[in-house]
Amino acid sequence: MNGNIDFTQGKPSHTILRFFFPMLVTGLLQQFYSFADTAIVGRGLGDNALAAVGNMGSLCFLIIGFSMGLANGFSVLIAQRYGEKNFLELRRTLSAMVRLAVIITSALTVLSITFLRPVLALLQTDESIIGDSLTYGYILFGGLSATIYYNMSAGILRSLGDSKTPLKAIVISSVLNIAMDSLFIFVLRTGVWGAAVATIISQVISGTVCLRRLRGIDFLKKQNVEPKPDGVLYAQLMKNGVPMALMNSITAVGCMVVQYFVNGLGVAYTSAYSACSKYINMFMQPACTAGFSMSAYTGQNYGAKRFDRINNGLRVCLAIAMTAYVMLGMAMVMLPEWLASLLLSGEEQISYASEFLLICGMMLFAVDMLFVFRNAVQGMGFPLVPMISGIVEMVLRIGVISLFIGQIGFRATAYAEVCAWVGALILNAAAYTVIYSRESGKMLCRRKIHKPKKHKLAVQ
Repeated sequence: MNGNIDFTQGKPSHTILRFFFPMLVTGLLQQFYSFADTAIVGRGLGDNALAAVGNMGSLCFLIIGFSMGLANGFSVLIAQRYGEKNFLELRRTLSAMVRLAVIITSALTVLSITFLRPVLALLQTDESIIGDSLTYGYILFGGLSATIYYNMSAGILRSLGDSKTPLKAIVISSVLNIAMDSLFIFVLRTGVWGAAVATIISQVISGTVCLRRLRGIDFLKKQNVEPKPDGVLYAQLMKNGVPMALMNSITAVGCMVVQYFVNGLGVAYTSAYSACSKYINMFMQPACTAGFSMSAYTGQNYGAKRFDRINNGLRVCLAIAMTAYVMLGMAMVMLPEWLASLLLSGEEQISYASEFLLICGMMLFAVDMLFVFRNAVQGMGFPLVPMISGIVEMVLRIGVISLFIGQIGFRATAYAEVCAWVGALILNAAAYTVIYSRESGKMLCRRKIHKPKKHKLAVQ
């Protein structure tokens, strides 16, 4: 069907890997141009400018992560409808998604711009960087519609088994983003606002590429008479989307509290933490991609009631996650100083970042496995569990950082991350085991009930 992968058919490892690799390259390119963004800002404008942009990281995750959670939660229903091959309901769901996205985007844009300055003040943002932080934040949040435009379009394509179009979109936007970053900062000397503008323009381009692909899919084209979305459908979407959005935002609150404590230590620590965050996001990307693959795979097979395939898919995605840990976790453990020096120039900042990377590198497997289990639970239509795990992450991050930063300093940020990962992993792995057993058991019972009875021939 127009190049989309049907996860309900074929060998699980083959279909998942076909979907995974284009999506992995997509994610790595996103991280690469985010990394390049950071390197260009750091090298072109200095460590203070890098600190200003990095200081916005947790706040951006709060707002943009909320919208991404909505997109991922909404897309679960798309995957399930596709697995059922119920294209009428799929089109109705898509129409409802678009209408909700417009309303939510407008509200998030107004709220984020209105409360940006007070929140930066609460985060103890240093006076030397607050001006650049505000400039960067106003532009990013003002262009929030571009970010949501891409995330929604790409999320729908992933649910339909298409990971190649988002790759094409990111290749184009990455080249454009890096070129514009270099032009604005090194040639035009715009300051941090140039990096923000480049990000927004690249998001518009990538979203447009995805939208053009969606318009070409036959079964998404409207028929002559289409039932309009109703209240029940909107409620279903919100039931799936809001918990995932809240999970991201709750997690972001924990990160913002960590940022608050880091900012209190001084600008050097803020710069080091910004660089470390970039590496963590980049090195968890393969496992994150395995998680997205698991979500699409699980959603389609859950819709088709193919529970036997879900467990097989879980094993494939866990194997991908652990392979990534062995390769990338080792790099963080063996080369922390070299990695830190790629983004930072001050010896003090490099020292702080090296210690963080070493600790997190040893425990990276926890967050890698977390992505797979969490997305499996989400794909089966149980978004409350990931939301609760987000609360667990927040509590553990805040608890560890507040208890230990006074005793061990910046190292407490690394221990806070590790504890949050482990706690969320335990919860999601346990939830998957219980939910899978229960749902597959229900299906087995239904099959037994509807199985035709064999009648013995009467003895004459």
